[in-house]
Amino acid sequence: MGLETEYGVLAPSMPGANATMLSAQVINAYAATIREARGQISGTRWDYADETPLNDARGFTQSRSSADPSQLTDVEPELDAEQVALDGGNVSIGDTLYDRGSTEHEVLMNMVLGNGARLYVDHAHPEYSSPETTNPFDAVLWDQAGDYVALDAVRRIAGLPGTPDVHLYKNNTDNKSVSYGAHENYLMPRSVPFDAIVSGLIPFFATRQVICASGRVGRGALGQYPGFQVSQRADFFEAGVGLETTVRRPIINTRDEPHAHWEKYRRLHVIIGDANLGQVSTLLRTGSTALVLSMIEAGTAPAIELRDPVAALQAISHDPTLKTKVELTDGRKLTALEIQWIYAEASAAHCGATDATDEATVEIQRRWEETLHLLETDIFEAASTVDWVAKYKLMLSYAQRHGVDFSDARIGLMDLQWADIRPEKGLYHLLADRGLMETLYSPEQIAAAASNPPEDTRAYFRGRVLSQYPQHVVAASWDSVSFTLPGARRLQRIATLEPLRGTKALVGDLLDKDLSIQEFLATLRS
Repeated sequence: MGLETEYGVLAPSMPGANATMLSAQVINAYAATIREARGQISGTRWDYADETPLNDARGFTQSRSSADPSQLTDVEPELDAEQVALDGGNVSIGDTLYDRGSTEHEVLMNMVLGNGARLYVDHAHPEYSSPETTNPFDAVLWDQAGDYVALDAVRRIAGLPGTPDVHLYKNNTDNKSVSYGAHENYLMPRSVPFDAIVSGLIPFFATRQVICASGRVGRGALGQYPGFQVSQRADFFEAGVGLETTVRRPIINTRDEPHAHWEKYRRLHVIIGDANLGQVSTLLRTGSTALVLSMIEAGTAPAIELRDPVAALQAISHDPTLKTKVELTDGRKLTALEIQWIYAEASAAHCGATDATDEATVEIQRRWEETLHLLETDIFEAASTVDWVAKYKLMLSYAQRHGVDFSDARIGLMDLQWADIRPEKGLYHLLADRGLMETLYSPEQIAAAASNPPEDTRAYFRGRVLSQYPQHVVAASWDSVSFTLPGARRLQRIATLEPLRGTKALVGDLLDKDLSIQEFLATLRS
């Protein structure tokens, strides 16, 4: 599994700045940090050769002519001269000055990092896609590493004389009709019928927000209606099932792009989650989903169906008291908590029947049930672990203290400030520093994950060769790494289609030998 985060981007001193350009600054600033630390860039370009964004899990491929441009993620993003020259002047990216209209310098828009992650410009946002991990706890750690990378980039930009500060926000909407993603990816057996995935997940995803969403001030795509709601993303979904991710957003995304052996695997691409700063909320988001997917694979998922999933999703989000009931197709009306209990109890039974008693599974199941208990007793009892509750408690206290309601502009500003990734500015970080938000990992562990890949997936191979042979790795993707060799006319492309190969156990000793690139590749192929 792995997570993707598109950060909100803003240059306060340049409100009209091009967002794509600002995002490129972030990528290039981090590239400069790596170059400074290692003497050469430890990152490489993305290989688009195997990207298939228009394949649909329902058994067809959408035509490029009918696709929204945002769906064409198999094309390298580019900056033109007009974008490079911001505000009629020059802009420094990383440690290089790019002049208006210059074509002599190439701006990085996409790079693979030494921890196995991808950092790139996506739909005018800087995006960090974490490396593959085998469990929800590691998914949290390498997601937090993305925040570390993003913070490093904005710190570097802030230190460049004459360069406007760039601020990044781990949120999902600008409250001006635009929403951007916090996606999840889960590897599943292709043998599981897609219809079973849809029926098992829709009620779960419509209600999962109560245990892990991030909260939002305002309702509606424009935030035009006052109030506080549970989810950042709920108001932007329009369909139950579909291929799109930025228009007509569906609860279940059907993109069939496994980044692995097609016949063996499918990648479930989840677009409905909120971006979490809280580590426990991220764990609940990924951990509960992993348990539900295990039930779907085994055929033990609850058989319930919402009468109107999109309406239910939004009605639940609009009621932070969690009292709203939504209708099932069998006529029952249940709250989101009651539906989550159906899933949690089914998961406990499934884990018991399959002897799933490993420490991580037991801990996630415990936290899931404990969170539901707290929320049904008093939602504010969950403020130290559930992001939206912590945000709501903070804002409600401010509103009561100052005699204002949630239409007050200061409350809206708090919503933005909550998501600021800078520890000295972000409201989430200020609460965490005071011990009011539970954390799972230390700053030192997160910093280490920003530089080092997970050891038990193919990300280990990708990250290690990028760090060890940076001058020879010319392109990489989730399922390949391409090398150039001195004197060779052709690139050598190593396929990495099996996500559980390329681990430290399999290639660590070989990489530790510090061989030449020729010796390394010859031994690897032997």
